[in-house]
Amino acid sequence: MTPAPPRQSKDILHATSVAVDGKAVLITGPSGSGKSGLALDLIAYGAVLISDDLTRVTSDEGGWPVALGTGRMTGVIEARGIGLVTVPHAVSAPISLIVDLSHTETARLPAPRRTELLGSRIVTVSRVDTPHFAASIMALMKGGLVQ
Repeated sequence: MTPAPPRQSKDILHATSVAVDGKAVLITGPSGSGKSGLALDLIAYGAVLISDDLTRVTSDEGGWPVALGTGRMTGVIEARGIGLVTVPHAVSAPISLIVDLSHTETARLPAPRRTELLGSRIVTVSRVDTPHFAASIMALMKGGLVQ
């Protein structure tokens, strides 16, 4: 008998998450939008996987949102056309950035955007259709946005 998949609840999001220097990037978007693909690109640049496809979100002692794995397939990510791949992983990290793959950004210098998550406002960027998108996300995580 195979175990039942985890039930969707308010604290489990359809999102992939990775950590960069101890801070989480929460990658959201519909099925097939490229969440795992972007995560693999970020991992190639040095990020570590927190969770693929489903991410548990909770608050730390100070109330800041934290990304955690769901306990299933820890350290495993789907590489489309390749299979399930084991990669470096982290247990959790505070969420520092949300990447929304359901929208494509067309502005060259878009206005800063934030998404409310568990009462905190998190910097949010949309998909950018350029070959340097993952590198830009890594630079943003290491340096931050100029306000």
